[in-house]
Amino acid sequence: MIARVRELWRERKAWVVVFALLASGALAGAVRYGGRSPTVPTLVVERGDFIDSLQLRGEVKALKSVTMVVPAEAANFQILKIAADGTPVKKGDVVVEFDGTKTEQDLAQFSSTMKSAQAEIDQARAQARLTEEDDLTAVMKARYDVEAAKLDASKQEVVSQIEGGEAKLKLADAEQTLHQLDEQLKADRSSSQATILGKIQASQKAAYDVARTEHALSRMTLEAPLAGTISLVAAWRPGGPSTFKAGDAAWAGAPIAELPDTSTLRIAAHVEETERGRLAAQQTVTAHMDAIADREFSGRIATISTIATSDFSGGWPFPRDFDLSIALDQSDARIRPGMTARVTVVVEKISNVLTIPVQASFQKSGETVVYVWVGSKFEERAIAIGRRSGDRILVVKGLGPQDRVALADPTAKE
Repeated sequence: MIARVRELWRERKAWVVVFALLASGALAGAVRYGGRSPTVPTLVVERGDFIDSLQLRGEVKALKSVTMVVPAEAANFQILKIAADGTPVKKGDVVVEFDGTKTEQDLAQFSSTMKSAQAEIDQARAQARLTEEDDLTAVMKARYDVEAAKLDASKQEVVSQIEGGEAKLKLADAEQTLHQLDEQLKADRSSSQATILGKIQASQKAAYDVARTEHALSRMTLEAPLAGTISLVAAWRPGGPSTFKAGDAAWAGAPIAELPDTSTLRIAAHVEETERGRLAAQQTVTAHMDAIADREFSGRIATISTIATSDFSGGWPFPRDFDLSIALDQSDARIRPGMTARVTVVVEKISNVLTIPVQASFQKSGETVVYVWVGSKFEERAIAIGRRSGDRILVVKGLGPQDRVALADPTAKE
C-alpha cells in the first residue's frame, strides 16, 4: 500500500514538471513574440501645429542704389587704388583713386592755349583799332577833297568852260573815292569783328577745356556719397566680364562700383501663377541667406504684383510668375545685394491637428496609405489628407494620436 502511494506521488510530480515546462515555454514564446521590434524606422503620431507654408527662392536687392562711374571729362583713367568688393565705407571715404598725371598735363596745355587765345584777342582788337583809325583818316580826307571839289565846281560861271568841266570831273572822282573809302571802312570793321569773334571763340573753347579738365582733376578720387557696402560692377572685356582692379585703365563713363542704400534692402522673389492666390501683403516670412548660415531672418511681404510676367528662362511654354518684394525685420552688416535666399512664407497655422512626414505616406492602388504598428506587425491603413505643406501632411482621417507609423515601406523587398 505504501509503495502504491509512493508511485502515485512520483507520477504526480512528473506531470507537474511537464506542465511547468510547457507553461514556461509558452510564456517565453509569448514574451519573445510580443517584444518583436519593427524592421523599419517609425514615428509616434501626436497632435500639434500644422504650418501651411510656401517655399521660394529670392535675391537681395536694394530699392535705392548709387552707381559710381568713371568721370566723363577725360578719355582714359588709370586706377591707382580701389576699395575691395564688400568693403564697408562711411560717407566721404575714398572708394577709387585715379592717376591724374595725364590730366594735369592736359590742364597745363589748355591753360597755355587759353592764355595765348586771350593775347591774340588783345592783338586783334589793337590791330582793328589801328585799321579803323587809318580808314577814318582816309574817309575824312576824302570828304575834304569832295568839299573842295564842290567849291571848285561852283566857280564854273566865272571860269572858262574847260576849267568848269575839269572841276566837275574832279568832284566826281572825289565822291567815288569817298564812297570806296566808306565801303573799305565797313569791310575792315566787319573783318576785324570776325577776327576778334574767332579769337574769342577759341578762347572760350580753351576756357571750357580748362574748366572741364580742372573738374576732372578734382574727381581723381571718388568718394562714397553715403554709408554702405561697396559692390564692384563687372565690366565686359575680351576675356569676359570682370571687376576693375588697381592698374586697370577705365574708360570715361564706365560704371565702376555700386553703393546700395542698406536701409532699402529687400528680397526679390517670384511666385508661380498657381500659388499667387495663397499669398497676400503683410504675410510673415522667414528667410535664410545662403551666405549667412548662422542666422534666420524674419520679415513680411511688402508688395506683390497684380500682373504676371513671363519667365523666359523657364523653358517652353514660358511660365508666368508674380513678383514679390520682402522686407526684413532685422538688419545685418553681412547682407549684400546679389545674395540668394531661401524664403518660407507662412500661409496659415492650424493648431491641435495630426500631422505626419511625407515620407510616412505611400501610394497603393490609387490610395494614400500608412503602415501602423499594431502589436507585433504593420497594418496597412488608408488615410485622408487635408493639406500638404513642404515635408508635412495634415491627416484628417485614418490615424489617431499615439499611432506608430512606419517611415519606410515595410512591404518593400530589400
